[in-house]
Amino acid sequence: MSNDAHHAAGRDLARLDKEYVWHPFTQMRDWMEGEPLIIERGEGPYLVDVEGKRYIDGVSSLWVIVHGHGKREIVEAIQAQAATLCHSTLLGLANVPSVLLAEKLVGIAPPGLSRVFYSDNGSTSVEIALKMAYQYWQHRGEKKRTLFLSFKNGYHGDTLGAVSVGGIDLFHKVYCPLLFRSPKAPSPYCYRCPLRLEPDTCGMACVEAFEQQVKKYRDRLCAVIIEPAVQGAGGMIVQPEGFLTRIRRIAAEHGILFIADEVATGFGRTGDLFACLGAGISPDFLCLSKGITGGYLPLAATMTTNEVFKGFLGEFEDFKTFFHGHTYTGNPVACAAAIASLRLFETESVMERVTAASRLMAAGLKRLHELPHVGDVRQKGCMAGIELVADKKRKRPYRPAEKVGQQVVAEARKRGVILRPLGDVIVLMPPLAIEDNVLEELLSVTYESIRAVTGAGPAKA
Repeated sequence: MSNDAHHAAGRDLARLDKEYVWHPFTQMRDWMEGEPLIIERGEGPYLVDVEGKRYIDGVSSLWVIVHGHGKREIVEAIQAQAATLCHSTLLGLANVPSVLLAEKLVGIAPPGLSRVFYSDNGSTSVEIALKMAYQYWQHRGEKKRTLFLSFKNGYHGDTLGAVSVGGIDLFHKVYCPLLFRSPKAPSPYCYRCPLRLEPDTCGMACVEAFEQQVKKYRDRLCAVIIEPAVQGAGGMIVQPEGFLTRIRRIAAEHGILFIADEVATGFGRTGDLFACLGAGISPDFLCLSKGITGGYLPLAATMTTNEVFKGFLGEFEDFKTFFHGHTYTGNPVACAAAIASLRLFETESVMERVTAASRLMAAGLKRLHELPHVGDVRQKGCMAGIELVADKKRKRPYRPAEKVGQQVVAEARKRGVILRPLGDVIVLMPPLAIEDNVLEELLSVTYESIRAVTGAGPAKA
């Protein structure tokens, strides 16, 4: 297709998009007044639009791309499996890739997680863990255990159960009449401490506040649920060292199940294959999605222990079955993609690359502190959040109407980088396989885009 034809096709697609498509987490009035960016293909760490312009994929296409776009090994695995079997239900049947993938997941997960229940996205993986935890206690005769303890600023997906344990008012408040009750512990948000303490002297008081909640609801709790190491959608809030280990220990001491939502943090994002492994803990449930297929197909897995699994065993007439399932549970093509992705972790030493990329990111992020409207820079592995503020000294945020985060994203796009903000927190989460020179360009464009939008000059003391 000629460039002129491409351009004409792009304009027509933009019109059709505005006429028919409703985009997620998007104010559609703004969208329809703007010019949509329509992606046609991907190449390694780049996305290419319908006019042929290349952009660095600075957020891994919403935190999923691991090995880059168009990775031959994954594409070939998908093609081979599609030619053999595209889909077969797991309701009463098994299929080859789902069995082999389950074995691989058990082999790499934190110790004790020996059972795999498949679904197709992060929200459903969490819903499954919630329902399993609840039903487990019901089968044990502990009928009062109906509550889940979660955290402010937590995000676990957009289905109603996942929203019930979420803690972001902007996303969740409107749905409150539809939700079940879930007590919340304070978020370990050190930059804006909800307990109004200072990180250097607080003694991690948020752990004590969590323990108080556990003691208050101990006999009524099914489980604790948390995003280990980093609260992603809450603003890339990095938990202080030792926080995760301590809350896991408290939950265990009180006999409460522990759900680790590693949908965003799993598969290398934090510098460890799983954040739980980095903290030296084993949860009772591990929720996985996003990077599980390298970002190529929808797939999710909820892993749990043999102890939980045994709680559902019984005679047919006991009705202890876990009455939950999805049409595409254990889809063989998606499972084949996941197997190929996990193989690449071994053959291409992905975790070594993550270590090197994390160091490069840390070095590149340092100079952001000099900008007068960068309030905080948070990083864990290849996950980073840059919080922009109107007043650095007072940590005063910008007014929402100023759309500063969106302005920075628009500026970066002009410079050939795709970012997405969480309010006024600019997220960096590149593909794990990103080359050094591309990562350096991503960091440079991010710096210059923030500088262009918020103004240059020396940072105020």
